[in-house]
Amino acid sequence: MPIMPFIQRYIAFLLLSFSLCAGIAHAESRAELDRSARSVLNQLISSNANAKKLSEKAVASLVFPVVTKAGFIVGGQYGDGVLFKDGRPAAYYNTAGGSYGLQAGAQQFAYVLFFMKESALNALDSTQGFEIGVGPSVVLVDQGVASSTTSITTQNDIYAFITAQKGAMAGIGIQGNKITKLAK
Repeated sequence: MPIMPFIQRYIAFLLLSFSLCAGIAHAESRAELDRSARSVLNQLISSNANAKKLSEKAVASLVFPVVTKAGFIVGGQYGDGVLFKDGRPAAYYNTAGGSYGLQAGAQQFAYVLFFMKESALNALDSTQGFEIGVGPSVVLVDQGVASSTTSITTQNDIYAFITAQKGAMAGIGIQGNKITKLAK
């Protein structure tokens, strides 16, 4: 079988898979999304002392309870999330991204962004979508940072935690990620 038709079919399969995942995510009611996002946030705060400290000082938290990522050379990811401000849902967003490179696999994960400054929160809505890595500084808090830090300061704009990982995805490549506010 020639390689080009295989790659074309594979890309079509990926696009169809992600459009189905996006449809399933949008089909979830706002109440269900609120519950699953609050559950992820509460679990993170109760199991991670740094997340607890940040949550107490954050002006808002954006929680994506399920992000699905898959790829083979070309990949993508998608998930819906809730912005909590003063403990209540304030807005809804989606995250979508694409990647290209040496990669293979599929996984689901959750991620939480703690906005430490109003200016960072304002940047979320001031453009046609917030791109991770452009604009306010985002610090990914992983096990290495958590174990080497005795206390987290709120000097950075946004702190990100990735949690609830399922599946396997391996590789290296170029990736872009964008967060967009959903209509009310």
